[in-house]
Amino acid sequence: MSARPAPGTRADYRHHIAITTRWADNDVYGHINNVTYYSFFHTAVNTWLIGRGVLDIQASPVIGLVVETGCRCARPLAYPMPITAGIRVARLGTSSVRYEVGIFGGEAETAAAEGHFIHVYVAREAGRPVPLPAALRAALESILVPGAD
Repeated sequence: MSARPAPGTRADYRHHIAITTRWADNDVYGHINNVTYYSFFHTAVNTWLIGRGVLDIQASPVIGLVVETGCRCARPLAYPMPITAGIRVARLGTSSVRYEVGIFGGEAETAAAEGHFIHVYVAREAGRPVPLPAALRAALESILVPGAD
C-alpha cells in the first residue's frame, strides 16, 4: 500500500473562491458532511466559469457533464467556519477537463479536503461530446497547472 499524499497548499491552486458554509452543511457528528464537499467543488468551478463569461447555465450551447469525481478528506471543518476553494485544471483534453479543488478552512494554508471531477463538454441539445469552444479553452488554460498536458 502506498503512502497517502500530503494535502496540498493554497499555493498549489491557481484561483481561489470564498464559500460561505451553512447550518445545513453540518451533519449529526458536528462537522461538514462529506457529500457537501462535492457541492463546494461544483460551486467553485461553476462560479469561476460564470465569472469568466464562458458559462451561461441557461443558454450556453456547450455544457460540461460530470463523468468522474472523487474526494480525500484530511481533517474536518464545521459551520460557521469560512472556507476557501482553490481550483486548478490538471488535464485539458479535446472535449474534457479535469478540475482539481482544494478546500481550506479559515486561514489554513493546508487543504482540509481535496478532490477532482472531470467534465466532458457536450452540445446541450444533442448531448454528444464536442471540442471545447475557443473561449472556454483559453479560460481553462489560465488555470492549467504548469507541466500538465
